[in-house]
Amino acid sequence: MLEEVERWLTRRSWSAADRPLDRLTAARERDPHRSRVSVVLPALNEEATVGAIVEEIRRELMEKVRLVDELVVIDSGSTDGTAEAARRAGARVVHRDSVLPRIPALPGKGEVLWRSLLVTSGDIVCFVDADLRDFSADFVSGIVGPLLTDPAVQFVKAMYDRPLGEAAGQGGRVTELVARPLLNLHWPSLAGFVQPLGGEYAVRRSLLEQLPFPVGYGVELGLLVDALHTVGLDALAQVDVGVRRHRHQDGQALGRMAATIYRTAQLRLSRGSLVRPEIIQFERGPGGFVAHTHAVDTEERPPMREIAEYTSRDAA
Repeated sequence: MLEEVERWLTRRSWSAADRPLDRLTAARERDPHRSRVSVVLPALNEEATVGAIVEEIRRELMEKVRLVDELVVIDSGSTDGTAEAARRAGARVVHRDSVLPRIPALPGKGEVLWRSLLVTSGDIVCFVDADLRDFSADFVSGIVGPLLTDPAVQFVKAMYDRPLGEAAGQGGRVTELVARPLLNLHWPSLAGFVQPLGGEYAVRRSLLEQLPFPVGYGVELGLLVDALHTVGLDALAQVDVGVRRHRHQDGQALGRMAATIYRTAQLRLSRGSLVRPEIIQFERGPGGFVAHTHAVDTEERPPMREIAEYTSRDAA
């Protein structure tokens, strides 16, 4: 491990318990004009879990204490009751297609996160996946905490245990097989991140609006790498929030995710010749194995500060 990373781990890795809620609310009161917090849940067919997450955040961080100012669920085109469940639980629900309609929406998580900047106003934007079970408000307060108490910190990732069923530590298969090797080999300064692909992270808006957003599953790796190059390692941090339980995807879905993440990394390593943006996977059919070709997400959205509607909103 690089000495730089060893020093970073001692200086920029914390536990959620290190910053109690009373300390965070006091920090907000000292600087109310630069400490507004927006929480964004990107959601696609998450009716079973999104309501409980919204309820927990509202109860613990908006009603008991005033830590979160804005709670928005961005619906990616759900065909179930996701939007109604989120709205009933107390979130503001915005459909992806209603945001920046002059640019047709592309499918993908990163697309939703990018568009969320246009419909939120917080100085700190906190992203939380909508498929989490046994959700704790620590996932939000833990990663927002360093941003409220340390002006040098700009980007905070959650770290946690990821069980796969009853097997401890066996979740995060794409992280271990793809993302961690890529980061260790090509961006060793980021090797200290426990969950580089985790969907729970909080970032200062002033940084987010400078970064391009890969539209698909490469968004987490892309933002982390680009943040490193934009503000440096010491502005990045991570906080232990316990255990993350969520819906796991099947092996083929993970394969498509891995290809997208590899492509995101490859694009950042070289702006020259790119790998073919397709992945072929196989399923057994009645007559044997059948090949299926899937496109790998290649689109990226520009930094939000380059979007006229965003800059005009701020001017107004």
